[in-house]
Amino acid sequence: MSETTLKSVFDGISSRLAGKSDLCQKINAGYQFDLGGAQTGKYFIDLTGSEPKVGEGELAGAKCTITMTGDDFIAMVAKKSLNPQMAFMTGKLKVKGDMGLALKLQTVLNAS
Repeated sequence: MSETTLKSVFDGISSRLAGKSDLCQKINAGYQFDLGGAQTGKYFIDLTGSEPKVGEGELAGAKCTITMTGDDFIAMVAKKSLNPQMAFMTGKLKVKGDMGLALKLQTVLNAS
């Protein structure tokens, strides 16, 4: 079985968000993900336009930055062993910026 990568996780998020213009109107903000550890990368979810954009790199003007290890992020998104609230309370997930947006992140990541 192949290892799940950050790129494949964000590609999946991009696919799930495709056509979700209502989510853009509702949230109207950008998220930055600074992921470290064994799987390192910077990714973003931009919900400020008419269609969601997900990509690798930095998003200028992101209102919420999530910092955690790449492996913990994958476990959280895959709903495996890491609950977002528990990750935050134990310091595995750090939030900089708008905490209200951080609370809406689960809706964004689980859009279907």
